[in-house]
Amino acid sequence: MKAEALFWQQCSQAVTADGSVDAQRLMELVIATYRVHESDYGEIERSAETLLRENHRLRGNISTLSQAFDGQKKLFEIILNNLPLGLSVFDSDQRLTLSNIRFRQLFDLTDEDVIAGATIADLTAKMRGTESASAKPGRRTGRHSSANARSSGIRRREWLMDDGRIIQSMVTILSDGSNISIHADITEDRRAAERITYLAHHDPLTGLPNRIHFREQVDATLTERKPDEQIALVHLNLDRFKSINNTMGVSVGDKILQQVAERIRASAGSENSLARLGSDEFAILQTGRQQPWNVTALAEQIRRELSGPFFHGEKQVELSVSMGIAVAPEDGEETDILLKNAGVALSHAKADGRKRERFFTGEMEAQMQLRHALEADLRAAVENEEFELHYQPLYDLSERRICGFEALIRWNHPVRGRVPPMDFIPLAEEVGLVVDIGRWVLRRACNDAALWPEGIKIAVNVSAIQFSSSELTRDVNEALAAAALSPSRLELEITESVLMENLSEVLPILHALKERGIRISMDDFGTGYSSLSYLSSFPFDKIKIDKSFVNDIVDNKEAHAIMRAIILLGDALGMRVTVEGVETAAQLALLECEECDEIQGYHISPPRPVCDVPHLLSLPPKNGGVRRLPKAKR
Repeated sequence: MKAEALFWQQCSQAVTADGSVDAQRLMELVIATYRVHESDYGEIERSAETLLRENHRLRGNISTLSQAFDGQKKLFEIILNNLPLGLSVFDSDQRLTLSNIRFRQLFDLTDEDVIAGATIADLTAKMRGTESASAKPGRRTGRHSSANARSSGIRRREWLMDDGRIIQSMVTILSDGSNISIHADITEDRRAAERITYLAHHDPLTGLPNRIHFREQVDATLTERKPDEQIALVHLNLDRFKSINNTMGVSVGDKILQQVAERIRASAGSENSLARLGSDEFAILQTGRQQPWNVTALAEQIRRELSGPFFHGEKQVELSVSMGIAVAPEDGEETDILLKNAGVALSHAKADGRKRERFFTGEMEAQMQLRHALEADLRAAVENEEFELHYQPLYDLSERRICGFEALIRWNHPVRGRVPPMDFIPLAEEVGLVVDIGRWVLRRACNDAALWPEGIKIAVNVSAIQFSSSELTRDVNEALAAAALSPSRLELEITESVLMENLSEVLPILHALKERGIRISMDDFGTGYSSLSYLSSFPFDKIKIDKSFVNDIVDNKEAHAIMRAIILLGDALGMRVTVEGVETAAQLALLECEECDEIQGYHISPPRPVCDVPHLLSLPPKNGGVRRLPKAKR
């Protein structure tokens, strides 16, 4: 109530009966009213003070929040502009509302270009690059375009910039049509992925397609083959290329392989598919209608190209190649079958002496199956020790007595019966079993020889692969130690191929064995290409003349003259000479006249089991009809 109205109310209450104002009564009413409202004024004052304090606190909180907001805003800007990825936000009208510095950098945009409200079309026009066609979003048409525009989802877009960079944008479309995009420079990632893909399908040394890529090419070619079209697959293998790596080093071998690849590429031409399948293996896929004439001409061209010498600095290398050929559809209409049959034909080319090509035939498959079965049996034979040694005497012509025996392995198969060495030794070398077999032969021969008289030596053949395994010296030492046999009674026979494989590695091993007192012989002398040169590279204790030189020495003057020359050569070099393959008394007599040191052959005795050795040692001397003084021991 207003003060004036309240006062008039109090005045009316103080009027007496006679109409006069009772001043005392009025005073009391005013004082009473004042006292009633006095407590309200205090409460108001207290409330006002509280409001003032709360207002001050709120002002403080607002200030704190404002400072915190400013800090958060600065932090957001720092994070936004230091992201390694570009960020952009567009509203539902496709106008820019937010972006960071990395976004501008990726697309070469200026600060003026990315002002708020700029449209996507405006920015795209200013970008120094074009969008990849494969990554462009599909055009929206028809009545559903509006609904599609507002549907949420993720889109990928890709931009090829003028400077070669590739920018990928991952666009998240929100339900209201606005979008948030993250942008990244994927140039290095894309190049790395392309490099990985390339390496997964290509040989890094030659740049040729690898086995995986070649299979894909064969698959595609066979699928697209026309009914009257033939497809030839050539599987090539460089003959004895391992010896180049061993003698000249892997780096030199790699450079020669690069030259080989270039020559084969030139021969194959761009119309044929060429690949490197392995270390020294290549393959060519040829299509056409005139097979096998086309592929035969191709094989001859490759052989001519590879027949020329290869050079690395001043070093010269000569190579030969073996090839296996399979033709679709006759030899198979599936990739695996065609590759397998070409490989089978290659195996036959190598088994037939290398340096040639062979076309696949059905008989080859049957032979390969037999070979696989023989390989399985051979592995079982190594495990079960199904071998035994026979011994052929070495006969000293000057002393007219047996001076030693050559150990010759025999395989007694439980089903096949006696398997000739020529049937399983090459296979053992090819599949890597010859090292285990050779180790067994060394131990058994030394054990048997330890039971013979002291003057009887034992000769054991050693293959090139045993030298390559780096375990030969240990195997020899262990065999001698186990048998308690003197090293001077052991003679190791090697062929020229041992030296051809890796002369630099073989010579130290030979010298180490010779220093122990073990005798080293060159077997099959005269059958190789460089036998004389190898005689000068190592001081052999003996040379063994191959039996092919013995057959005609009695009736053929030229053969006799060659034999005499070799015997004189051995004498001049201080090496004993053993002639193999002596089968008649006439041959023995002639060799005795030429003062040959030793002979070996069926005229003395065929190889015999170990139980016959005592009987052989007890036989009387063979008489060739010539008596001569013994030569000084070498």
